[in-house]
Amino acid sequence: MGNSRIFAALFAGATLAVFSQSVVAQAAAPAPGNAEAGKAKIAMCIGCHGVEGYRTAYPDVYHVPKIYGQQQAYIVKSLQAYKTGERSHPSMRGIARGLTDADMADLAAYYGGAQK
Repeated sequence: MGNSRIFAALFAGATLAVFSQSVVAQAAAPAPGNAEAGKAKIAMCIGCHGVEGYRTAYPDVYHVPKIYGQQQAYIVKSLQAYKTGERSHPSMRGIARGLTDADMADLAAYYGGAQK
């Protein structure tokens, strides 16, 4: 009798832990974006990311990364990091500050599905 109570308590605890992890994973996943809406928002991106082999000169000369075909979750996380200051590129920080979560998801849906 005592062992069954221990087993029941352990099972309940394990079930709660799995459920909690599932809830956290769902909360961390970005909302799906709309690629068509994203296409309407790329004006701020194409000046650098839309030019093949482009190198920018501000604040230093460097190669601009290709974002066409990039993983959507990566694009959203990157934009969030620029917005919070975790990533420090001045131009990208300025752009990301003006984006909502929906804007980020839409841009990620567009660029994540685009092939160029």
